[in-house]
Amino acid sequence: MQEKKKTYTFGPVPSRRLGRSLGIDFVPFKTCSYDCIYCQLGRTTAKTMKRKEYCPVDAVVNEVKEKLKKVSPPDYITLSGSGEPTLHSRIGDIISGIKEISDVPVAVLTNGSLFWIEEVRDAVSGADLIIPSLDAGSEETFLRVNRPESGILFKEMVEGLRVLRENFMGPLWLEVFITGGITDYDEEIAKIKGLTDYIAPDRIQLNTAVRIPAEEYAGLVDIQRMEEISTFFGPSCEVIADYARVHSLGEFSSTGDDVLELLRLRPCSVDDISAGLSLHRNEVVKYVQELLDKKLIRMEKRRGEKLYTGR
Repeated sequence: MQEKKKTYTFGPVPSRRLGRSLGIDFVPFKTCSYDCIYCQLGRTTAKTMKRKEYCPVDAVVNEVKEKLKKVSPPDYITLSGSGEPTLHSRIGDIISGIKEISDVPVAVLTNGSLFWIEEVRDAVSGADLIIPSLDAGSEETFLRVNRPESGILFKEMVEGLRVLRENFMGPLWLEVFITGGITDYDEEIAKIKGLTDYIAPDRIQLNTAVRIPAEEYAGLVDIQRMEEISTFFGPSCEVIADYARVHSLGEFSSTGDDVLELLRLRPCSVDDISAGLSLHRNEVVKYVQELLDKKLIRMEKRRGEKLYTGR
């Protein structure tokens, strides 16, 4: 059987904060410096902080160029995907290569774990927008929620975010993931607030587990509590958790119908759906969650694997 050609782009997909976003995924699936308990893509299978050239820069840039010829202009080209993008040792060349072929602004979605390393900060300096994460207010909670690679220290990570904000010329939006039962308490929120004041991002964006997390105990925080927390952070803070399910709206709803039709035919895992409909895993988990919410499909575990089937 002929091997399927590797693709690096997905979408455009809808995003509450970035509009129509063309996603770029150039690090292998679940290759990450964290193993976050809330990750919608499941547990990290290759935890590392080693940076290397995971794929050819030219291949990524050329695919973006061809993709942009086929779709209406997105609001952002977003470096994110299913692994940590700053682990690619030539992410800076990918950013500059994309900017040479397109006027669409480039955003980097990152867990923020490696910005204590100067070369990583330098590599992303050409982006138009950086959105790193901060999910804990103390080292103890950091280890519990993010489960980082052993070489990543909490204080260094926080200082890296502060130095990044000091030197990066564009806007920096800090995503704070609030985990129900762990970081939604006033004491922990106050600790996180102290760190966001220190980092001083342009915006603070609150998220929570609106989709199935890697660990069942990573709880969802309801919208009322999230709004209450946002007022504590001040006017630069907003709730960006996708309670409204933007994937179910407008031009994207037909793809949700395709996922439902497939699941009515046979049980499938996320990877099965991804392969069968040529969708990126990130897209699939969002459609699956929307269908679960509507009670149009159900989930069951077989030999430790999550399978979805139509009702």
